[in-house]
Amino acid sequence: MLTIMLYLAIILLATKLLGDLFVRLGQPSVLGKLLAGILIGPAVLGWIHPNEFISIFSEIGVLLLMFMAGLETDLDQLRKNWKSAFAVAVGGIILPFVGGYGAAVLFGLSNNQSLFLGLLLCATSVSISVQTLKEMNRLNTREGTTILGAAVVDDVIVVVMLAVMMSLLGTGHDISLGLLIGKKVLFFIVAIVVGWLAVPWFLKFFAPLRVTESVISGALIVCFALSYFADLMGVAAIIGAFAAGIAVSQTPFKHDVEDRLEPIAYSIFVPVFFVSIGLNITFEGVTSQLVFMIVISIVAILTKLLGGGLGARMTGFNTRSSLAIGSGMISRGEVALIIAATGLESGLLLQKYFTSVVIVVIITTLVTPLMLKLLFADGKADGDQASRVSE
Repeated sequence: MLTIMLYLAIILLATKLLGDLFVRLGQPSVLGKLLAGILIGPAVLGWIHPNEFISIFSEIGVLLLMFMAGLETDLDQLRKNWKSAFAVAVGGIILPFVGGYGAAVLFGLSNNQSLFLGLLLCATSVSISVQTLKEMNRLNTREGTTILGAAVVDDVIVVVMLAVMMSLLGTGHDISLGLLIGKKVLFFIVAIVVGWLAVPWFLKFFAPLRVTESVISGALIVCFALSYFADLMGVAAIIGAFAAGIAVSQTPFKHDVEDRLEPIAYSIFVPVFFVSIGLNITFEGVTSQLVFMIVISIVAILTKLLGGGLGARMTGFNTRSSLAIGSGMISRGEVALIIAATGLESGLLLQKYFTSVVIVVIITTLVTPLMLKLLFADGKADGDQASRVSE
């Protein structure tokens, strides 16, 4: 217990100080928080190591982060941009898959292993993009909502592709594709019905209870319940949290929940999530894989940037906004780490490449806020013009 207290003290101190430093340097604070994890983790100082406490707190942190993204998302904007979101997701899957497969073949990996690496590079996790866009006041723009929508589509397609691959490549997983797709369809049907009918009624019932903070407690119940249901149905839990945030945003309690939840999330849980990403880096024995890491990192960054950007360009965005959207899809985050762990267990990702792949995932996560900052600079994106909502 005393170790946990010390860990929390170090994490909060490091993230706040480095976050502030990077803001003073003109960069998103999230970049400093990510680097804080590398600095205090096994890669440099070794003060903190991954453990169950870090894992639980970071999972709550990313769920709260995506829940708040849902709260701040303009549903009308999301509806208007669904075609762009779909095009961005598809473009951001095709190019990384082809690029990842080709690069793996060049390094002598087997056909099955190359297919798996291609699939791994298809993943997207927008939790870092969400935080960066929030800091720049760009989340609720045409670009921001397109990135969020594309991430939802990307998650569903990649999980289905993973299930198909695990089944076809004979890894011992007997998977019914019909059942898999059916569960995902069921999740979205339930999420829509619950968000439309049950959530407003539930919060209206919960709010008058004569206990402290009943409204925020009711909202968190919705967030965690939908996250659990999403995970149960084979959809990423963060998608459930995002759907819960959208549902709560359609009720009269939206602003009350936002005001009360932000201090809870950013004072403790979200910092632990950012640090947990950096804790996965260790530089032991990676020199032999240096060329592999550099090449795969370049492929991972460029294919998402160009694939997502092409999808955005084909659906009406200007070149700068298209690249901004593509950059928002680059971070592979926890989604790719889960896929990598699955590949390691099934033998589709060799142990000697596992650490290198984890470092590639971290690199994509570190690059994302820098590129978003660069491409959204000077107010030249579409979202800064007629697309901006509720200035």
